[in-house]
Order: sequence, then structure tokens, then C-alpha cells
Amino acid sequence: MKVEEFDYYLPEELIAQRPIKNRDESRLLVLQRETGNIEHLQFKDLVDYLNPGDLLVLNNSRVIPARLYGEKMPNRTKVEVLLINEKREGCWEVLVKPGKRVKKGVTISFGDGKLKGMVVGDTEFGGRVIEFNYQGDFTTLLEQLGELPVPPYINEKLAEPERYQTVYAEKKGSIAAPTAGLHFTPRLLNRIEEAGVNLTYLTLHVGLGTFKPVKTVEVEEHQMHSEYYELDEKSARQIIQTREKGKRVIAVGTTVTRTLEGVVAKYNRIKAGRGFTDLFIYPGYHLKAIDGLITNFHLPKSTLLMLVSALAGRENILNAYRQAVQERYRFFSLGDAMLII
Repeated sequence: MKVEEFDYYLPEELIAQRPIKNRDESRLLVLQRETGNIEHLQFKDLVDYLNPGDLLVLNNSRVIPARLYGEKMPNRTKVEVLLINEKREGCWEVLVKPGKRVKKGVTISFGDGKLKGMVVGDTEFGGRVIEFNYQGDFTTLLEQLGELPVPPYINEKLAEPERYQTVYAEKKGSIAAPTAGLHFTPRLLNRIEEAGVNLTYLTLHVGLGTFKPVKTVEVEEHQMHSEYYELDEKSARQIIQTREKGKRVIAVGTTVTRTLEGVVAKYNRIKAGRGFTDLFIYPGYHLKAIDGLITNFHLPKSTLLMLVSALAGRENILNAYRQAVQERYRFFSLGDAMLII
């Protein structure tokens, strides 16, 4: 299967540069995956498409200020570091710009020496491994020195960084937001529960696996980067009971989808636990853990576009995207949403 088969035309002006004023007033494209039928609504109308007993599964990961600006010592060359994955306390896999000049043994200073890091190795994805040296609490230092990383297609600095967090964000660890959840408000979540729909949470810390570009010609040749997840006993039990009752499990986001499908792929059932998932979902893969998906509009030729195509069919998805372009939907992380049922 060719990566080119997942391309589509998108005018640059449809890439959302800032969030809308009210989260739940973003637009919602509803796609019926069996028929390909499409409806155009607002996100707050979501409750009308949920049934009593359905279960929404949400990712409660919180984005950390993972982008650091430092100086390579001793010549004070400017360096940008993006934290990717914590290997152990104080030791991180990172991406570095400019990477060619930052080799093993190099020391980088951040915040006039409040935080220092030594490059101790390379990663399989072309990054570096940095051992940090600091006094006090690393998380506190990150809050002081770091910035929330936003995708490269967002050209404006976020006026309100909290708008790049979901209202239920809790567990720190992501380097990008689980953006399907950005449309929810406390009021909408209350309305959903009042309608008899259940909510539960898991954690997947968004890393390279979510947005790493596909550089291969064939889809099957792409290798996903693993990401850390946690699924507790309560949530696992709710998911199992929902399916036993013949009700729907609806994932809020591709991160939730990959977590649940990754668990089922590993254990052949939903099972509580924590670990890493690197499951690559593309057409031909039969999704076993979810019955529906709330998601944003994804980049051309991305693994996320391939995932939603596995659920709804490539032609259905590309047709929906063509309609979304015609209707002037807002695309990508800060844009509008899609419900696939």
C-alpha cells in the first residue's frame, strides 16, 4: 500500500492557527462508516449521537513544557532541545536542533546554568540521550525554563497556553496535546453524563509515535515509535462491561484508540496495566476494542490519517476530508472535529 494513497489537497489558510473562543462551538463532521453518510454540526451536538450506556474513553495526559532553549558550552552556540521520553529520572531521549553539532560528550546549559545536560548517547530515531544535572525539582525547573511545544504548522505563539490542554488534563508527560479532547468543556461533559453516557480515562503520553512523519514509500515499511500508557483496573472493567452489555466504546482520540487496540493486540483482551505501545494501525487492520472515534482532521500521508482510514475506509475518509475542505473546516490540532460511528 502506497503512502501517496493517503494524500489530499488542503489550502494552507484552513490550518487553524489559534483555538476558537468557546471549545465546544467548534464544528463537528459526523461520518457514518457503514454508509459514508456525512452531517455537519457543532461539537456541542455530540450528545445527540451518544446512547445511554455508551462509554467515552478519554486521555487525561497533560502536555509538559518540553521545549528548552539552551547554549552549547563553552562557545554558547544556541541550541533547541525537545524532550521526548524519560528513560529514567533525569535522563531523557530528546530531539536537538541543530543536531549535527551536538555530539556525545557535549554539555548544554539552560537558564544561565540552572539546568545543565550532557549528551551521553544517540537514539534510534536520530535524537540524543541527555543526562540532566540540576538542584531541586526537575518539573519545577521545566515550568520555569521550558515552553509548551506546538506543532510546526502553528506559526503563532499561544496567547493562552492552557487552551492547548484538555479541561481534564491531569498526568504530566505529553509533548503534544491529545487534541480530540480539546473540544470538551465541563458543561458538555456534564450534559453527556446526564444523558446516561459513561466517562472513563486512561493515559497515553503523546510522543514521537503520534506525529512522526512517514518517510517510506510503502505504508507497511514505516516503524512507529513507542509511547507510554497506563490503563487502570476501574477503566478496564468499565470497557469490558460496556462491551458485554452490547453498548458502544467510543474513543476520544487516536491516542486512546492505539492504547486500547495495542492492549488487545498484546493480550487478546482488555487488561489493566502500564507499558509501551507502538502499534501501527492502517487499512487492513481490524479494530477490536472500539466502536466509534472522536478525532480531529489529520495531516496528509500521516499515520493518524491511516488509522482513521482503517476504521472508516480510505475512500470514506478522503471523501469526508474533501467535503471538510469545501465547507471550510479548520484543520489539525487547533481545528474542528470529526465523529466516526
